[in-house]
Amino acid sequence: MADLTAVIRGKEVATPDKRPRGPQPHWRPRRETLRVLTAVEAVLERYHDHLPVSLRQVFYVLLGDGVLDKSERSYKRMCEYVGMARRSGRIAWEAIRDDTQIAVDAPPCFTGPAGFWAAVASAADDYRVDRQSGQPVRLELWCETAGMVPQLARIGEQFGISRFSGGGFDGLAGKHDAAVRAAAGGTRTRVLHVGDRDPSGEHVFAALAQDVAAFAAAADVEVEFERVAVTAEQVATYRLPTAPPKASDRRSFSGTATTQAEALPPDVLAAIVREAIWAHRDPEIHRQTLAREEAERRAIRLAVGRWHAAGR
Repeated sequence: MADLTAVIRGKEVATPDKRPRGPQPHWRPRRETLRVLTAVEAVLERYHDHLPVSLRQVFYVLLGDGVLDKSERSYKRMCEYVGMARRSGRIAWEAIRDDTQIAVDAPPCFTGPAGFWAAVASAADDYRVDRQSGQPVRLELWCETAGMVPQLARIGEQFGISRFSGGGFDGLAGKHDAAVRAAAGGTRTRVLHVGDRDPSGEHVFAALAQDVAAFAAAADVEVEFERVAVTAEQVATYRLPTAPPKASDRRSFSGTATTQAEALPPDVLAAIVREAIWAHRDPEIHRQTLAREEAERRAIRLAVGRWHAAGR
């Protein structure tokens, strides 16, 4: 393959390696690549209701299926295969969640009044009340890995629960913000946490719980932390893959082997998180809240329709 170049403002700039760039519609995978990709596609189909999933989650499922061996080399090769499959159009871009994905925040704009009214109608359809109102405890979902946020968001949305990833809460400001939210909530706050079972994961969880609780106590509110996953019992129950702790990590650890949260299959993780949420929800209050929300949504739709019909 010839050296690749990029064109920036009319000038050719040599790329740092010979890897393919941009779309690759004519790519044809070799036999081994095709074997792995076929297995990857089967995983994406199996967990269609939980997409997008992270590459680590796909990798752990393939380990359990006996398609790959547990090595960093196998993981990197799988990532390369999936990357080319996405470039070629074989795997949909939206099926995989990238931890390094760039956040996009575009300002709102409309093509004209018709587009505005369509947006207003859509907003009416999306009307939501605070689904945690009246519950005995206000919940938040926190996870160590950013790639798992979309899956937790899908679960938490049903209950009106906010989701946060490691990048959003392990800094000093993030911990303080958590205490501020707890103070504004008007009731106890309980954080349901999903993280790796390793020295780093345990240290992060303990540090978070202690620091947030201290900030909250200063504001005369209570914040509790609950480790939802990964636990030692889950590692044994679901026979999750493990690895020895890193020799360089001297921090205390309650176990003898480590397991990443992404080793839990997406459907299993969803069931675990949903069960933890229901353990702190009053079903009747939840039902009444949803009924009130639907009644108010219908009233808003009617009001929007009358406003639009009047030509205002």
